[in-house]
Amino acid sequence: MRIAVNTRLFIKNKFEGVGIYTLEIVKRMVLNHPEDQFIFFFDRPYDEKYVFAKNVTPVVVYPPTRHPFLWRIWFEVSLPYYLKKYKADVFFAPDGYMSIKAKVPTVLTIHDMAYLHYPEMIPTSVLKYYKKYNPQFVEKADRIICVSNFVKEDILDNFKNVSPQKITCIHNACSKTNFSSKLSKEKTLQKYSSGRGYIFYVGAIHPRKNIKNLIKAFEIFASQNADVDLLVAGRLGWKNDELKNTYEKSEFKERIKLLGYVEDESLTSILSHASIFVYPSLFEGFGLPILEAFHAEVPVISSNVTSMPEVAGDAAILIDPTSVEALSDAIVKLVDSKELRMELIEKGKMQREKFSWDTAAAKVYELLEEVYGE
Repeated sequence: MRIAVNTRLFIKNKFEGVGIYTLEIVKRMVLNHPEDQFIFFFDRPYDEKYVFAKNVTPVVVYPPTRHPFLWRIWFEVSLPYYLKKYKADVFFAPDGYMSIKAKVPTVLTIHDMAYLHYPEMIPTSVLKYYKKYNPQFVEKADRIICVSNFVKEDILDNFKNVSPQKITCIHNACSKTNFSSKLSKEKTLQKYSSGRGYIFYVGAIHPRKNIKNLIKAFEIFASQNADVDLLVAGRLGWKNDELKNTYEKSEFKERIKLLGYVEDESLTSILSHASIFVYPSLFEGFGLPILEAFHAEVPVISSNVTSMPEVAGDAAILIDPTSVEALSDAIVKLVDSKELRMELIEKGKMQREKFSWDTAAAKVYELLEEVYGE
């Protein structure tokens, strides 16, 4: 097969959830199938380390996709031309975007349908693009991969003409399984939290991630506990003015650290030495940081909505993310109980074994073969 792949999210030092997903799946397919040819479509100059083997042909397709207007040009003008030029047999679209005009059979991964549930949290130009093109993507794709059963049901609920047989649930997994830290716990605490223990969040930061409520819950907790800080890691996204105001007005601001984007090596130290990992998102297609915390052997508090119970199982305290009090109570409960923390860590070790990138990559490849054979 000649398999074309949208690799526009392979951007050095800017990898987040969907980019990591693409990397883990595609690298395994390339290395496991030297008999196939892969065409990687980048949208800017690329790092050679992302050309994983000799059976990969890297192609830069302009323009860089930095705005919905440029998305339209890249996917509907440039990409169809290059798919035809490089004689692709199938196209793997791992980031939720595909080409309507291209005539190549397409396997599309949909990570979530959040724009249908939280449109007010999405920039206007992006929302317009989603509303126009996502229904067309769902209709045109030859196969759809969902990263959780929740996403599959969400699509079926909102797009009545889609056949359930067209959609396959293939779970994500954890990219990093070794969280041995180069920094000792003592040095990590001194570096990031003035020697105190800390609660930790990592992920994208925009309103849907609910960091504002996390700060409010921490304030309630901090008024009774002076020994634990809050660390938040992740690049600030759109519409974060309310979060910034909440942070600036907090009387515990000095104990709340907004770390921004954290490099992998530092992130390993911070996560592995955290007292608690908290993931209070309002909506997730999967919730990969929950799995990362299980591998780091840190007790988890997460939300009881969308896909997160599917990922967490019984290995986390699940709370209503809209309730500041529920989140604060869960933090207090875990900080006060070493026995409960150890119980959740042991359950996390079992839960994490249910998710494998090797299995996921093999299933994606099977779908590409099916589409190619039709």
